[in-house]
Amino acid sequence: MRREDRDKAFWERIATRYDRAAKGVFGRPLPRVLALAAAGAAGAQTVLEVAAGTGLFTAAVAPRVQHVVATDYTDAMLAVLRRRVADDRLTNVEVASADLYTLPFPPATFDVVIAANVLHLVPDLPRALASLRRVLRPGGALIAPTYCHDETIRARVVSRLLATVVGQPMHRRFTAVSLRRALDAAGLRLVRSETVAGLIPVAYVEAVLGPG
Repeated sequence: MRREDRDKAFWERIATRYDRAAKGVFGRPLPRVLALAAAGAAGAQTVLEVAAGTGLFTAAVAPRVQHVVATDYTDAMLAVLRRRVADDRLTNVEVASADLYTLPFPPATFDVVIAANVLHLVPDLPRALASLRRVLRPGGALIAPTYCHDETIRARVVSRLLATVVGQPMHRRFTAVSLRRALDAAGLRLVRSETVAGLIPVAYVEAVLGPG
């Protein structure tokens, strides 16, 4: 099996259990990061969320914006996401299947793109960021809170246990600094950064695409 297929199979397998981990053992940063993302997107007319998973960020952001397109590439995650959207009566949310690398939207479509806790998981980071840039309008914001698996010694140990014991896909281990550098290299201007402590810390980063 190709690595890409193994990665996808992992997320299909854990979709119904994802929230337990996200809100439980790894959940300390979550309330703050959700609040930051909702504030960062507030007032936007068009928002794209990639790798939306079970919809934790979708539910936080939707009440603050006009319209959200929430996407994922796994059927199991999409099923959980659709249930959350229905249960929370998020009438301004459209759920769609989409691969982050090949987003089926015209260039410069969205005011805000949210890529929460996914950049460390993509095999080809420059290609992923280029895809996100393509659909972001000039002056629009990329919101990309990301687990920083190399931020602390404890995080490094836990991260390697996740990869070895649980089999979680892992293509890179960020620090907050290396995450900011990756966005800068992709031509995105950082406007906000905050590292939120946790078993694995999360770096909340918000960056703007310059005009032209």
